[in-house]
Amino acid sequence: MPPQDNHTQKTNVKKMTLLALYTTIALTIFTLESLLPPLVPLPGIKLGLSNIVTLWLLMHTRARDALLVLTARIFLSSFFAGQMVSLMYSLAGGFFCFAAMTLLFRILGNRYVVFISIFGALFHNLGQIAVAVAITQLPSMLAYLPALAISGIATGTFTGLCAFYLKRHMPPRIAWPL
Repeated sequence: MPPQDNHTQKTNVKKMTLLALYTTIALTIFTLESLLPPLVPLPGIKLGLSNIVTLWLLMHTRARDALLVLTARIFLSSFFAGQMVSLMYSLAGGFFCFAAMTLLFRILGNRYVVFISIFGALFHNLGQIAVAVAITQLPSMLAYLPALAISGIATGTFTGLCAFYLKRHMPPRIAWPL
């Protein structure tokens, strides 16, 4: 690999610093959300507020950068929360969600953030159910899908609205100056 010039090195350091900052923001949001009481008495249903960071990055950066922050957040949050058992569920849900949102952003652009967020939440739930069925070998776990679909629509709407209003009130050049 050819040596990089000084400007390229500075740009790479700046980009890595910003990605680390976004990872920290997502981890902080995740940690604060974990301190909240459950929304409903069903396991696995939560707002998913750290997904606001993923949505923001998909709107303003390359998908690769958003995926890097998402993956780092999932691994670090599982490690810090001491819930390595949930790592498979988080990875499957996160990657299903990311794939759906990335595809929809490419098709629809940034105008339908709330719609994209809802589909991301629904695919997150599908990824987690797929892991649950694979681990337990119980297809009856699919009966949980209607409850997860309702929660996915509600939570996806909320996180999508958060990202939408963040986009309206925070210029991207402030948040992502590369």
